[in-house]
Amino acid sequence: MIIGVGIDVAEIDRFGESLLRTPQMVERLFSERELLLPSGERRGTASLAARFAAKEAVAKALGAPGGLRWLDAEVYVEESGQPRLRVLGTVAARAAELGVRHWHVSLSHDAGVASAVVIAEG
Repeated sequence: MIIGVGIDVAEIDRFGESLLRTPQMVERLFSERELLLPSGERRGTASLAARFAAKEAVAKALGAPGGLRWLDAEVYVEESGQPRLRVLGTVAARAAELGVRHWHVSLSHDAGVASAVVIAEG
């Protein structure tokens, strides 16, 4: 059963400018694992913007309650390249309240826009 669906988009250049203006924002939004590619290199702005969109989409899938922490939703990639979602703390607690047992995540970035769709399944 689908409990919630969230979608979000982020303009890549605008997101990059925000990161340049406020460098500490990176630490508030992303875990160390999210910042790095499997090769160990740092992720580019488009990839980070897609992950930011995914975190926004997670909140929407959960009904957009207040008090969710950015770092409590972590996007990671399986060896196959498929994005997955790990939830902790505030996000895990809200998901448990709603009966979420599985997450589905899709990320994309093209033509200056990053997007994400998240489905919370019970």
